[in-house]
Amino acid sequence: MHDDRNIVEHRLRRVLSERVKPAVYSTPTPLTVERWDVPGEPVPVAEGLAASYQPARTGDAWGPAWGTTWFKVTGQVPTAWAGRTVEAVLDLGFDRMMPGFQCEGLVYRASGEAVKALNPYNAWVRIAESAKGGERVELFVEAAANPVLVHHGPTYEGDRTTASDRPLYALAQMDLAVFETDVWELVQDLEVLQSLMAELAPHDARRHAVLRAVEQCLDTLDLTDVAATAARARGQLAEVLAAPAHASAHRISAVGHAHIDSAWLWPLRETVRKVARTSANMVNLMDDHPELVFAMSQAQQLAWIKEHRPEVFEKVKKKISDGQFVPVGGMWVESDTNMVGGEAMARQFLYGKKFFLDEFGIETREVWLPDSFGYTAAMPQIVKLAGNTWFLTQKISWSQVNKFPHHTFWWEGIDGTRVFTHFPPIDTYNADLGGKELAHAARNYQEKGRGTRSLAPFGWGDGGGGPTREHLARARRTRDLEGSPRVEIERPDAFFSKAHAEYEDAPVWQGELYLELHRGTYTSQAKTKQGNRHSESLLREAELWAATAAVRVPGYAYPQADLERIWKTVLLHQFHDILPGSSIAWVHREARETYARVRDELTALIATAQRALAGEGDTEVVFNAAPHPRGGIPGGGAAPAATREAARPVTVSQRPGGGFVLDNGLLRVEIDGRGLITSAYDIAARREAIAPGQAGGLLQIHPDFPNMWDAWDIDAFYRHNVTDLVDLDALTLTASGEDGGPATVRVTRAFGDSTAEQTFTLRPGAKVLDLDTEVDWHESEKFLKAAFPLDVKADRSAAETQFGHVYRPTHTNTSWEAAKFEICAHRWVQVEEPGWGAALVNDSTYGHDVTRDMRADGGQTTTVRLSLLRAPRYPDPETDQGRHHLRYGLAPGADVVDAVREGHRINLPERTVTGAAGRVIEPLVSVSHDAMVIEAVKLAEDGTGDVIIRLYESAGARTNATLTAGFPLAKAIETDLLERPVTDAPDHPVADGSRVDLALRPFQILTLRLSPRAPRPSAG
Repeated sequence: MHDDRNIVEHRLRRVLSERVKPAVYSTPTPLTVERWDVPGEPVPVAEGLAASYQPARTGDAWGPAWGTTWFKVTGQVPTAWAGRTVEAVLDLGFDRMMPGFQCEGLVYRASGEAVKALNPYNAWVRIAESAKGGERVELFVEAAANPVLVHHGPTYEGDRTTASDRPLYALAQMDLAVFETDVWELVQDLEVLQSLMAELAPHDARRHAVLRAVEQCLDTLDLTDVAATAARARGQLAEVLAAPAHASAHRISAVGHAHIDSAWLWPLRETVRKVARTSANMVNLMDDHPELVFAMSQAQQLAWIKEHRPEVFEKVKKKISDGQFVPVGGMWVESDTNMVGGEAMARQFLYGKKFFLDEFGIETREVWLPDSFGYTAAMPQIVKLAGNTWFLTQKISWSQVNKFPHHTFWWEGIDGTRVFTHFPPIDTYNADLGGKELAHAARNYQEKGRGTRSLAPFGWGDGGGGPTREHLARARRTRDLEGSPRVEIERPDAFFSKAHAEYEDAPVWQGELYLELHRGTYTSQAKTKQGNRHSESLLREAELWAATAAVRVPGYAYPQADLERIWKTVLLHQFHDILPGSSIAWVHREARETYARVRDELTALIATAQRALAGEGDTEVVFNAAPHPRGGIPGGGAAPAATREAARPVTVSQRPGGGFVLDNGLLRVEIDGRGLITSAYDIAARREAIAPGQAGGLLQIHPDFPNMWDAWDIDAFYRHNVTDLVDLDALTLTASGEDGGPATVRVTRAFGDSTAEQTFTLRPGAKVLDLDTEVDWHESEKFLKAAFPLDVKADRSAAETQFGHVYRPTHTNTSWEAAKFEICAHRWVQVEEPGWGAALVNDSTYGHDVTRDMRADGGQTTTVRLSLLRAPRYPDPETDQGRHHLRYGLAPGADVVDAVREGHRINLPERTVTGAAGRVIEPLVSVSHDAMVIEAVKLAEDGTGDVIIRLYESAGARTNATLTAGFPLAKAIETDLLERPVTDAPDHPVADGSRVDLALRPFQILTLRLSPRAPRPSAG
């Protein structure tokens, strides 16, 4: 034994890389290669198989970015190989550094059957376990030339319309070869021991024992004939590989996984192929390895396989039935959770879990969200209401400032609901099960002394092929190995059951799981975010009016199939690299086009339902889809325009020194000569909203060049430099409030290469000043904000989240608070001091920041800013370039309930149609308390015609109210999000044929199934 351990380790590295690994395959024989370059987008398999192929050979260049080339490889197993294991080695020109982020392939037989995928660490196809000799080989490879875009700077390769046509890859190897099983097993033995030694302490006796065994192994191995001596060499390692783990060793439940982003550095169409490749790969591997358990989330991805590759789907279904292929998560996609609206989040679970139940008869119990960019505090309640028990996340390990203090814990949401949660200490959702990762998981695990186990998702993700036979070999060797955690491949639910049982009194984390990274995703790709918010609002309207028409109008058919299809489209685009704006240009270009189609379809559905409700005639009928009344029209109802409540007109006067004063008796607003709000006075409260000497509605621009992850990140140092946009091109009064209309001031500014036109509008009867901002944006690496310095001493801000709101401190007492320098809000942010507050509402903005400053007069200013636009250059170099229309408003005097009401108002504008004279449409359902908000009204998914309503308590207080149905009501049953009865729910008796008394705890979500006594409406 050499005294210098480094000599043995160096020797091992060289022998492995230069002699042993190259000996895994022997006597390679070239295959005959032909090719067909697809002229456009990918084609069906049958077309690829039947194409006219041309001769090709290794070394040939292929594939412009996003192109597809089909390769046909043929050959014959030599008769001399009889009894040997034979594989085809098909290397498309892989870069072994980035599996999943480069070229990929799927291998087919001539029959069209998918065999398995080709990836950098998985470039083989088994031809014969024990060859007879003379077998004919004929395989087809559908090869995708996906460009390598990870960690690159600005590139136009991210869209086929702008990518170059130069070939990206060259065929590297197309051979038949003998697979030397003993050599391969020796590689696995040595790699496991090599990685184990690297993690053991220098003076650990176990490390010395392993070193001795490795040296004896290398001494036994004949480097000139590795295959012949591999088995004897392995014998030298048998004893150290058989030494059992310590009784106290950490336990790791290894779950096969292939995290596949539904879009990111590739378009949606490529993800369809990625999931087919990976699923085919897993089915193939399971055939040879019955111990493999593979977890796949995202119902959308399985639906794609069903639609596009039904033969692969049937194999997947068989493996699901066998218990090896495990659907997890229960969501339509692994969505963002910060920006997704409340009802949309409910539908993620409704349609995701429904797919798993309908297709496989499986009720998923764990929510699987390893990679989303932070997790809303509303999630625990939503998780429970969807029938789930457990939650898994991984991304919190990316936080830059504060290390999250738990790995197994109870997560408590805004309503008090708790869900058992695990955050794998292995700190990756693409584990390789090597010694370094396993040792890190054991060292990092923070529940030592109470918990003993953690979960490790293993396998190459994003099209990298998932788990490999090498991963499984490591798991077998570390199942009970001295010096290593114990590794057992098992299902996620098995892990959670064991972890829950051993640690029921795990610590509690209350509130959001804020990711201290990727804060720019609240703002990047504004049109994608706008498309999402507007689609959510349109879906609410379409379901509301369609359900109302189905109940009220004979012959009207509820468009259930259309609504479900559109919902699934919107849910798909809430994936955590689409909605956050962190995908390539192709993805966001298609998203804009998709949202435009969704808008047109939903607008047509709304119009059809409203025409059916309004009847025939030429009287203007106004529809209010918001949950609160306005202008005399009830929430969820409609009335003739002539019956609207009259309000005091808006008056306009010249402001001394320039500008205008707008006054409607509730608010008095001053716009100065610079086009800025210098006063927003709450007349009844006699309170000024704008801080002394400051101005609201101020556009500010910052440099925006984060340390990395351009579209994802903003770093706190962006605040070190700011430019106030106060130069004025024009200031015009465009509406004077005459004839009872609004008063509007228009301001035009130019800055850099961009222009902005802002309109300030005060409506009769409104306590909100509306701001519309049109920006023609042509900046690069800049950040545009809209600032409102408020004369409020607020220790915290309230920001709307799903079915409620979260409070966040406005101070930076601790590093946890300081890290939240950019926050997410939905329709509103509100700040207050006892007795008075103010809110900012918006129709499509999510990023905000709230700061507090001391003034010279001794008062404090709380400044709320909306993050309007960014201009990162990676992964889309043209992010947000062009015209944008952004709407927001200032609501002086608003408490939380006011903010909720005004947030709905700006997102759900009234619609006017012509109809029958005197036509009043009462709400299908209403509630008697403003804090109890109806979020959705629809017909039941099962087609019975029952009416489903979802409502929630919005103020954070216990609230009693009466729900009134606008139709004869037989019964009201509380359900979960899948519209199934909740067995332990309180009764909801019906009084007077239409009323139900409700009592909700703070932020409680309640879903009720209302069964009409009249004949049921039909679903189309």
